[in-house]
Amino acid sequence: MSSPIVTRRGAQQAKIQTRAMAMKSGSNSTAAAASSSTSGAIKSSSVGAELPKRSETLLEAKRRARNMLKNQGNTPAMQETVTDIFQTAVKSRPLVRGETALVYHQSMEQHCCRWDPKHLECPDRFNRVLDRCNELKLLDRCLPVSARLATKQEILRLHTAQHFELLEQTSEVCDDQSMEELSSRFDSIYIHPSTFQCSLLASGSTIDLVDSIITGKAQNGMAIIRPPGHHAMKAEFNGYCFFNNVALAAQHALDVHKLERILILDYDVHHGQGTQRFFYNDPRVLYFSIHRFEHGAFWPHLQESDYHAIGEGPGLGFNFNVPLNETGMGDGDYMAIFQQLLLPVAMEYQPELIIVSAGYDAALGCPEGEMQVTPAFYAHLLNPLLRLADSRVAVVLEGGYCLESLAEGAALTMRTLLGDPCPMLVEPLLPPKRSMSKSILNCIFAHRPYWRCLQLQGTYDPSELKTKDRSRELHVVERAWVGGPPPVTVYPTRDTSVQHLIPDAVVADNTARLHRLRLETILTVPAVRVCYAYNPEMMEHRNLDDLGHPEQPKRIQFIHKMHQDYQLLGRMKQLSARAATTDEICLAHSRSHVNTMRRVLGRDKEDLQAQAATYNSVYLHPATFGCATLAAGSVLQAVDSVLRGESRSAICNVRPPGHHAEPDQPHGFCIFNNVAIAAQYAIREFGLKRVLILDWDVHHGNGTQHIFESNPKVLYISVHRYENGTFFPKGPDGNYDVVGKHTGAGFNVNIPWNKKGMGDLEYALAFQQIVMPIAYEFQPELVLVSAGFDAAIGDPLGGCKVSPEGYGLFTHWLSALAGGRIIVCLEGGYNVNSISYAMTMCTKTLLGDPVPTPLLGVVALTRPPTTAFQSCLETLQCCVEVQRQYWKSLEFVGYRLPHGYQIGENNNEDFLAASLLKLNISSDDAQGAAGGPTDGDQADPGQERPSDSKPKVKVKPPNHSTAAPEEQ
Repeated sequence: MSSPIVTRRGAQQAKIQTRAMAMKSGSNSTAAAASSSTSGAIKSSSVGAELPKRSETLLEAKRRARNMLKNQGNTPAMQETVTDIFQTAVKSRPLVRGETALVYHQSMEQHCCRWDPKHLECPDRFNRVLDRCNELKLLDRCLPVSARLATKQEILRLHTAQHFELLEQTSEVCDDQSMEELSSRFDSIYIHPSTFQCSLLASGSTIDLVDSIITGKAQNGMAIIRPPGHHAMKAEFNGYCFFNNVALAAQHALDVHKLERILILDYDVHHGQGTQRFFYNDPRVLYFSIHRFEHGAFWPHLQESDYHAIGEGPGLGFNFNVPLNETGMGDGDYMAIFQQLLLPVAMEYQPELIIVSAGYDAALGCPEGEMQVTPAFYAHLLNPLLRLADSRVAVVLEGGYCLESLAEGAALTMRTLLGDPCPMLVEPLLPPKRSMSKSILNCIFAHRPYWRCLQLQGTYDPSELKTKDRSRELHVVERAWVGGPPPVTVYPTRDTSVQHLIPDAVVADNTARLHRLRLETILTVPAVRVCYAYNPEMMEHRNLDDLGHPEQPKRIQFIHKMHQDYQLLGRMKQLSARAATTDEICLAHSRSHVNTMRRVLGRDKEDLQAQAATYNSVYLHPATFGCATLAAGSVLQAVDSVLRGESRSAICNVRPPGHHAEPDQPHGFCIFNNVAIAAQYAIREFGLKRVLILDWDVHHGNGTQHIFESNPKVLYISVHRYENGTFFPKGPDGNYDVVGKHTGAGFNVNIPWNKKGMGDLEYALAFQQIVMPIAYEFQPELVLVSAGFDAAIGDPLGGCKVSPEGYGLFTHWLSALAGGRIIVCLEGGYNVNSISYAMTMCTKTLLGDPVPTPLLGVVALTRPPTTAFQSCLETLQCCVEVQRQYWKSLEFVGYRLPHGYQIGENNNEDFLAASLLKLNISSDDAQGAAGGPTDGDQADPGQERPSDSKPKVKVKPPNHSTAAPEEQ
């Protein structure tokens, strides 16, 4: 049987010949081939008794087409003629969860300040992290990587020889007076006799960790090291840092492994200006930093730390700074940054490696950051990144100076790398602060010319600023500069701790809160990762008049066989099937509906046809009632297993589907609403108060919506093809403005696609811009996925292009909710190949296997926006406008940004110089603000710039300010 194929960037003649050959060889297939205008997809809905096999004739056709292009002298891009649309899923078959690497060395505790025993950067930071990891039994689960000293050659990739030799000269020097004098020449530095060796050890360990991940020895990993590195510059020690560990490892990956796209995420509360400067002109490294700034009043007091510093030359657009301009930022603020900015950009960038500069000084209780990120939330920040870059993620310890929050945050980070589910958050997720929203919008404004995913916000013309009540929708882009204390020539070396500046009452409150969070955060998880519900008896339900009906028995058979072929069944707990009782079905349906369906038993074919004709798109069989109750009961078995703590998650391979079934009648191939029954059952039997149903079937789940439209305990989110109400099930119920009724208002979220062709990129944007923010704000105790796969590429009914690995990605994101308690339940999907691969990728994801990253950004970066993408943005804008009335996490997304300003090589200097009514932006020198020479400087571009920073101590900002007036 011919495999479905997709053509990309091929010559039209090669496409035609390949299709002809494929159709000629596909005499045993019922596939209907259709070439898409954007991807040239040849889709197949063919069905067979065996799992799909690759046609040798088709392979020969591909080879001929490829050779023809080669002979015609086409470019390498033109030679990539045809690609099996399931090739990535096929390649993932042997991939199983790899090891989590861990590198550290006990000698790193030797580095300490000999003249200031209260110094924040102390050995206890290192030891407390290891102690907590050991308490949670995490160390024994990791693959140990031997720590080693970096070579001089490796250090000289980024640092100068003079820089290296200066530190080398301090090795084993025990003259504290001379070492303190040398330290005073640098901002926030102390030098110990072991500092040189420890610094080499930290850098070498980080490089080897990255090596282990890139070469496949480990899937991901963590470096628990000190001293930290991200402030270290080319020729300057700075901010407790000597050699830039993360930057050196990234450069190693570029030079040795020839990687082309590396994402460095720096969430240390201090801006990693050293890392930024190393890669400011390099598009091979996307640097993304989230840091306290306070308009320059916070260390390192650099204008280049603001949002407008976006890179130079070929690196323009590849440097992101998200400035935090007030203290007290918490989980909701950081979640907004990730969902609205970092993750969309990361998905479009398609990194081959992710390195995290993991500072925990934004954590609750840290005196340096004065932020309020809870330790458990670091797991949620890391989790979505673990399915990007083919799961190649390296976490490298930087700062963090509250020992309790540092140890807990780092340990829970390692726990996440090991594949444990993100713990449920103890506290509600608060909406982002207004200043946080401003920073995010400023970043989006600065970067939107370079990133298609950042074009969700609408725009406005200058004339609109004159209208009244503009503050609710028009974002005014501003830059303000306060700055720090005057420069010094000798930096303080003693009593630099800021702990004494924090009021005792605040310290006591933070300590009590950290203690409570640790006690109430549930870290125990079931040993069984996934349970599996399936029974072949559900195949008895079939259409007696149309054996080629899309909703056919082989749908679940093919899925089951592929799970067997991928050797997944033995890795899951098999659930025994049972029929749902009448009482259980009546949780979502009327008793008359149940009785009507029961009466199909024993009826002849003609009677069944007549009765089915009274419904919309339903067929009946004498076994229909038994199969439908078995499907519903199987899902209830999964609910029992997950909520009783026997399994973490579940896959339900069941039919007939359910999400169209109304309370009082069957509808759209559906008899009983399996997921709706399961939600009601979880609420009744386990006392749940918040259940999320995410429906990604390409058709709107009208039945589920109607069952819960007045119920605030169930949040129903549906992403579906709508076509302005003309796509099945038709009518206005699936539109974005249908939000629920009465007490359920706001708990119904529809994301309706009005164009066909939506793929991984569009669905991913919907998840990050709407689905995940609302879901996190709702904080579900259980996630039920109405997993129809008819939006998959190759489906004969859906007309969309979601890849199997795309479904795996979305499953992974959802699994961060509810402590990992997620149940994926089959709904639609009518290409047995597509649904088999898609469900298999969902299962592999829940088992922790490294499902390959979907190619979300490839098309977006190489082609003009498609009609589908433009329509997607319109839909998301409409959804946000309606839903932000109910969900505070979306409140700022509806703001519009200024239109018509381009950001050029000088970091939006053109815009900074613009004089526009009420568009207040300070006229700082843009080159200096980006870290370049300021007025009067004649610095050599190839020479390291001085830091221009002030001591890393807490200072009160001056009373005067050059800040532009804040937005009213």
